[in-house]
Amino acid sequence: MTSERVRTTVIVITWRGRAHIDACLEALAAQSRAHRTLVVDNASDDGTAELLAAHPEVEVLRLSRNVGYAGGLAAALPEVNTPFVAWLNDDAAPSATWLEVVEGNLPPTATAAAATSVLLSPEGGVQSTGVRLTADGHGADATATDAVFGFCGGAALLRTDVLREVGGVPAEFFCYYEDTDTAWRLRLAGFDVVGTEATAAHLHGASTRPGSALFHRWNERNRLLTLLRCAPAGVAVRELARFAAITLLLPWRDVPHRPPNLRSGLRLRVLVEVSSLLPATLRARRRIGRMARVSRREVWETWAGR
Repeated sequence: MTSERVRTTVIVITWRGRAHIDACLEALAAQSRAHRTLVVDNASDDGTAELLAAHPEVEVLRLSRNVGYAGGLAAALPEVNTPFVAWLNDDAAPSATWLEVVEGNLPPTATAAAATSVLLSPEGGVQSTGVRLTADGHGADATATDAVFGFCGGAALLRTDVLREVGGVPAEFFCYYEDTDTAWRLRLAGFDVVGTEATAAHLHGASTRPGSALFHRWNERNRLLTLLRCAPAGVAVRELARFAAITLLLPWRDVPHRPPNLRSGLRLRVLVEVSSLLPATLRARRRIGRMARVSRREVWETWAGR
């Protein structure tokens, strides 16, 4: 395999991944296509660094602090010198032909700039075939095999030059929605996201806890930031206003067993964070608008609510 031309750098982001990253690295070592593996260690303190040292076949970029999934991808992107870059969770174990299939779906001269994977639960059920855009702007897991709006960042392949062209990875997101935001920017720039049959087993939530307060905080904040950066102005303002109105009304509503995203304190924190990031977000919106070849309205009307 080492004599083959390496076309892809696989970026694996890890934080305290000692318990599960071995399966990911073993699956990468078994790939049918030559590739470069770059592991970004987000200042793990659980022995992950020592485990990675036992894998001389991988390169390691160890960061001084935990900058999240988005921050890790952003830190690694300048180190990529291959035509393709893959995003891979440390709790995902791709099938042996995964890279071969996703590379085969991204011919360099086509409009396709990203390829999805089918993420499977340990029991074999479908977790995600990509990302769909809901009517209120959420990036939700798709489970059908038809056209998808975007890719799930747990296992995906992108053209490196296009990713850089559309602005790279929003490091300030920390975790979640970096994939949906990137898909938005690809669509606005006139590129496609294609579904593939490449598969990866995914533990889902091994590094973060879906349903936790942090999970909801990042999801709610980053959905709003993505809309403010990428969506039609009317949609972005509507969803921000709706979020604020619900937050203000919650103390007067009897909601039994409130999930974290319906707790006033968490939602107020989201609004404070969005407000603090608003100047930079609006500057990013202008940059994204300047590079767009497709209108925000066209992307929204084509994909929202499908």
